[in-house]
Amino acid sequence: MKTTIQVEKSTKKLLDELKIHPRESYDSVIRRLALERIDYEPLSEETIKAIEEALEDIKAGRLYSSEEVRRELELE
Repeated sequence: MKTTIQVEKSTKKLLDELKIHPRESYDSVIRRLALERIDYEPLSEETIKAIEEALEDIKAGRLYSSEEVRRELELE
């Protein structure tokens, strides 16, 4: 079954720019974009915990600037 949808000219231009090849259908572009947003490998509990700990470190000011890291690793 096929249907017609209305899109703004600017949206059509964006879809044109996302085509892998000039003859790729808009259906293919839209389907690819929709499937790319699905995360088939959700974050593990361990990863979520590590992210939460890192955010707490940032809030508490426990972090290093890029310059401090370069100095510590003697990259300067």
